[in-house]
Amino acid sequence: MAFNDLLQQVGGVGRFQQIQVTLVVLPLLLMASHNTLQNFTAAIPPHHCRLPANASLSRGGELEAWLPRDGQGQLESCLLLTVPRQGPPFPNGTETNGTGATEPCTNGWIYDNSTFPSTIVTEWDLVCSNRALRQLAQSLYMVGVLLGAMVFGYLADRLGRRKLLILNYLQTAVSGTCAAFAPNFPVYCAFRLLSGMSLAGIALNCMTLNVEWMPIHTRACVGTLTGYVYSLGQFLLAGVALAVPHWRRLQLLVSVPFFAFFIYSWFFIESARWYSSSGRLDLTLRALQRVAWINGKREEGTKLSMEVLRASLQKELTMGKGQASALELLRCPALRHLFLCLSMLWFATSFAYYGLVMDLQGFGVNIYLIQVIFGAVDLPAKLVGFLVINSLGRRPAQMASLLLAGVCILVNGVVPQDQSIVRTSLAVLGKGCLAASFNCIFLYTGELYPTVIRQTGMGMGSTMARVGSIVSPLVSMTAELYPSVPLFIYGAVPVAASAITALLPETLGQPLPDTVQDMESRRRGKPRRQEQEQQKQMVPLQASAQENLL
Repeated sequence: MAFNDLLQQVGGVGRFQQIQVTLVVLPLLLMASHNTLQNFTAAIPPHHCRLPANASLSRGGELEAWLPRDGQGQLESCLLLTVPRQGPPFPNGTETNGTGATEPCTNGWIYDNSTFPSTIVTEWDLVCSNRALRQLAQSLYMVGVLLGAMVFGYLADRLGRRKLLILNYLQTAVSGTCAAFAPNFPVYCAFRLLSGMSLAGIALNCMTLNVEWMPIHTRACVGTLTGYVYSLGQFLLAGVALAVPHWRRLQLLVSVPFFAFFIYSWFFIESARWYSSSGRLDLTLRALQRVAWINGKREEGTKLSMEVLRASLQKELTMGKGQASALELLRCPALRHLFLCLSMLWFATSFAYYGLVMDLQGFGVNIYLIQVIFGAVDLPAKLVGFLVINSLGRRPAQMASLLLAGVCILVNGVVPQDQSIVRTSLAVLGKGCLAASFNCIFLYTGELYPTVIRQTGMGMGSTMARVGSIVSPLVSMTAELYPSVPLFIYGAVPVAASAITALLPETLGQPLPDTVQDMESRRRGKPRRQEQEQQKQMVPLQASAQENLL
């Protein structure tokens, strides 16, 4: 595969790569905010029933006289006594007014606005009988991400990475801004769904566009950089949410910058690798010469011509004509094997990840603090993951991150509930491992699929991840059977998925495959000598390049 040689000829990791990679990953800062935004915009503050208009506190002496208590003696937030209590409740929670008759909150609720002045919960009363609507909003967002992964992953292989990024930035800006001004809950959910679709396209195409413009020895660095930007976005969300606690302003603040991303994305250069795999050799030449000019390699760029590209990319042009159909993921044996294995890895990572991060209020500590802690653990976790990815390979990194995450969650399930510090520590460690797993799976998937179907494969993998994020909240409902059941399920799935990683090939130092035929050749055990020789030559280059980048 000579494309890596062409990238080296036009500058390798030059000024163009540095600028475009930076601009492409910058929106990921706010993508992290959108993914977990509802931890703050849909936070549930303490609340209780609003008293009837004709009620007088003097009859019962205190507000608590109107509020019933549950079996543990805690005030109920969804019921109101028909007659105020005349004395203190008995220790078992029974009332002393003789009847203890209650009724639902027919007059609305009073909310404690000290921490969260305004959320979608307080604005549209998503509590008590309407509490499920709060989860519905997040589920619809994840449905949007699922649809976006399917649609935009497919379109990116047909229309290109750049065009889809431009469209996705605009869609995120418009839908996110409209959600901030939504007049009612259904309209808000509709715009959140559209935001989820576009953000899925951004996540897929930013990684692929960057990887396809980078030489072999720098792909792991790009993948790790992308993961770190996402982690920094979690810090950003905690700070912004603390400074802007009103949900409409917060929603607007994390959406408006996408208008700026939309404007500068017009200056992106489309993937020359995608051009060549589509048979558009003239555009491939134009893109490579433009990159050579930006990198200060104008003379090298002028040496390129249609004849040089035909000779260098002869295999890609003869074997990669046309675009592979999505059905190839099931029809082709090599792709089917990848698709089934990677689908399990994507599902398991997302399933366990969102099982931990979407219930920050359940930890019983300050929600802003736990958001910062969950973001902070990503930094060392992804650094360790990067070192393992570059030294031992993608497969060991993927296997270890899933296995360790699953073990942490399973152990958490047997730790007593009163051991809050131990439980929180295990959850944070598990979350860090899952973040490292996400970092690895994006890079690993992009390296395993051939160029002609890479975005479709990435899209299907992301689709399975979204299925995991949709199923995850449903599993949390099993806590009604036994409190630790969700943790046992969240832990068992990544442990099982870690074993599947052994069925995948290693991609460390391997050139990106361009055609489905490449996959078939590798499956039959017929690697090309040219690739093997090129890989041997790249070994000493990898170490020096890593030092320069770090």
